[in-house]
Amino acid sequence: MKLMSKAISKSVASGILTIGLTIGASSSTFADTDALLNSAKDGGLVRLGFANEVPWAYPGENNEPLGFVNAIVIGTLKTMGIENLEPVTTDWAGLIPGIKANRYDIVTGGMYILKKRCENMDFSDPIGVFGDALVVPTGNPKDLHNYQDVIKSKSVLVTGTGYNTIDVAKSEGVPDADLMLVPGPTEMLAALLAGRADAIVTNTFTAHEMAEQSDGKAEVTDPAKMPDFTLNWVGIGFRAEDAGFREAYNAAQAEYLGSDEMLAAVAEYGYTKDQLPGDATTEFACENR
Repeated sequence: MKLMSKAISKSVASGILTIGLTIGASSSTFADTDALLNSAKDGGLVRLGFANEVPWAYPGENNEPLGFVNAIVIGTLKTMGIENLEPVTTDWAGLIPGIKANRYDIVTGGMYILKKRCENMDFSDPIGVFGDALVVPTGNPKDLHNYQDVIKSKSVLVTGTGYNTIDVAKSEGVPDADLMLVPGPTEMLAALLAGRADAIVTNTFTAHEMAEQSDGKAEVTDPAKMPDFTLNWVGIGFRAEDAGFREAYNAAQAEYLGSDEMLAAVAEYGYTKDQLPGDATTEFACENR
């Protein structure tokens, strides 16, 4: 799968970008008392929180919100008549603490809907379904395809701080001593290429982006060889008190997700019909992941 190539190592900083969106139909049937929803409908600012995760959600020039998750969110908000957006970039581990601290209103980073996260943040209906894979040196010299291969070979596995793959690796039996944690994709790839780690574990989209950035020095393993339970659904994050906004957002997302307009907006990032979430619900993911 060809993904849009961007420099993972690009330095980013929080900034403000006001984006004009064409006013579309909005619903008056949801939570008239929701302060954020009413403010947004009246032209008030809605802040989008995300990290530097190519091709999911990342900042471009002037902190422009790029990536397929941001594209889906911006398109959905457009159908709600919401036109004033502020991108806020942070590190991955700070996304949930940031929305709880009111630094932004929506988490668009591309987070898996997980039981532990559902206890701290509300999620929209799923926007897609995704699996995990390993990134290994080209040729896969240690023949690593899943967590059990890592354990048997006593290899060092690197992933990102705050990633769900930490808990998955530990549940599969990877010793703490063989699990390296770094801030994000840039550091993960650097550890692999420097020989400090034998494999990276991450979602398949980020894995392919890393392989592209490696100048042929890394490759992605077959995600089908990973445990079945590593298949996950992604949602957009909201504060519990913004339930009215979330409900209105879900209604608009149901209209937009999978449309020709939406698929055209995300095509450059590698998202296709294959990633559409199907019939899975947020409730299912919160209970089973």
